[in-house]
Amino acid sequence: QLVESGGGLVQAGGSLRLSCGASTRTFRINAIAWYRQAPGKQRELVAAISSGGSTDYADSVEGRFTISRDYAKNTVYLQMNSLKPEDTAVYYCNYHPVPGPYWGQGTQVTVSS
Repeated sequence: QLVESGGGLVQAGGSLRLSCGASTRTFRINAIAWYRQAPGKQRELVAAISSGGSTDYADSVEGRFTISRDYAKNTVYLQMNSLKPEDTAVYYCNYHPVPGPYWGQGTQVTVSS
């Protein structure tokens, strides 16, 4: 099971770092992605990182967000800078490109204007 943490309330222009951890070997050998879901909207892909470290970003976060992974800690991070009110959402991590069937609680990110 993947566990997200690190969300919070921040002003526009601020930064947050999200963490996604798991204790399984599957996590280490698979691509992992961050997804988000804003109220009234569908869940969308934010950023992904392959098992080898290659990254991909949604156009809306390119240049502001950075995804990375620490193999020793079995953790994937999402560094979010220059946050905007439209980044407000619940953020989830899951496998990529095909998410697993179980979604965690997610972590709430709220950006005030």
